[in-house]
Amino acid sequence: MESNQTAYYKTPIGTAKITGDINGISSVTVIDDVIETSIIIPEYLQECVQQLDDYFKGIRKQFNLKLNPQGTDFQKRVWDELLNVEYGKTRTYLEQTKKLGDVKAIRAVASANGKNPIWIIIPCHRIIGSNGDLTGYAGGIWRKKWLLEHENTSTQQLLF
Repeated sequence: MESNQTAYYKTPIGTAKITGDINGISSVTVIDDVIETSIIIPEYLQECVQQLDDYFKGIRKQFNLKLNPQGTDFQKRVWDELLNVEYGKTRTYLEQTKKLGDVKAIRAVASANGKNPIWIIIPCHRIIGSNGDLTGYAGGIWRKKWLLEHENTSTQQLLF
């Protein structure tokens, strides 16, 4: 069995640490440490780095990658539903919970969102509070705001 490989990709809002193997991308996390983009990108991670680069350049709105996030069955259901939130759109935690079929599970859904291991590609940054607040984001609220503004530049100027 092959072990996860790692690559670092420098983004406008931090360094992305990407891990994965033949089974797909298992994590994309943002780290505050300044680490240069990896000179040699492992084969299984090259497409992910390219698609993230296209995203930050504003030329990619959808990702087409083999994903392999590790989590509980419930977390995977929540993360799969996040993939349905379109580029440039937001959804509230309550709307997200309704899509999953149990409005009483709002805290569990929010918790699963917070444990999303694949930054940007599984777009948990597109989930906001019912009052429009940018609540809870593991990468920091300023990154969530940046990502939402980045995705909305074509339709309107500053959202928040």
